[in-house]
Amino acid sequence: MGSIEAVSRSQQYTFSKPNEGVIRLVPGLGVEGDAHYGEKVRHRSRVARTPDAPNLRQVHLIHAELFEELAGRGFAVAPGQIGENVTTRGLDLLGLPTGTLLHLGPEAVVEVTGLRNPCVQLDGFRPGLMKAVLDRDDEGGLVRKAGIMGVVVTGGEIRPGDQIRVTLPDGPHRKLEPV
Repeated sequence: MGSIEAVSRSQQYTFSKPNEGVIRLVPGLGVEGDAHYGEKVRHRSRVARTPDAPNLRQVHLIHAELFEELAGRGFAVAPGQIGENVTTRGLDLLGLPTGTLLHLGPEAVVEVTGLRNPCVQLDGFRPGLMKAVLDRDDEGGLVRKAGIMGVVVTGGEIRPGDQIRVTLPDGPHRKLEPV
């Protein structure tokens, strides 16, 4: 079981999102009051290519442990600063399979859809940060460490300190891919 360390949102398309005391998740839409809220794709680069695609990136989650790793490499990054809505602690987010259900707080449920594919905006925030959130596994495959994305299945309010429970999907597990 993990916990929520911070919740963040921004009504504007900003790189960083201010921390909030509470955010509301809405089924099929995402974080109420966030620029990425909606049934259809909301990320500007994707809207230009496929405006009618479903929004598989309604909620962006990052593990707080990444910020500690980055600090050890000289990058000061705090919750919300690289665009996530939910900062977690105590969960191996990157190791979860596609379709995992994250029970956030007393009511909300988010289904994991895939990995966040880091972009060059990270370097605009802190030069060299994009390279710092990429790695290689033992077989030489690319490892993206900039968090995961999900869609809201069940709505509710979530806040720092709330617990996170994990329900793994049935059947063979599919490794997370960028969405």
